[in-house]
Amino acid sequence: MKSSLEDTLLASIRTIPDYPRPGILFRDITTLLGNARAFRRAIDELVHPYAGQKIDKIAGIEARG
Repeated sequence: MKSSLEDTLLASIRTIPDYPRPGILFRDITTLLGNARAFRRAIDELVHPYAGQKIDKIAGIEARG
């Protein structure tokens, strides 16, 4: 059974098949960014494991340029 968060994320992230080439499923998160409630929930879940820790830096890795 899927969690409520998983349902929210799946409903808020658009999937574009065969982009940029056949066989690829592109996950477009701009639809998540446009849904304030779902975006807040996603951010809260990402932050939760690190709450209360002293974090000085965060690195963002981007895979496709």
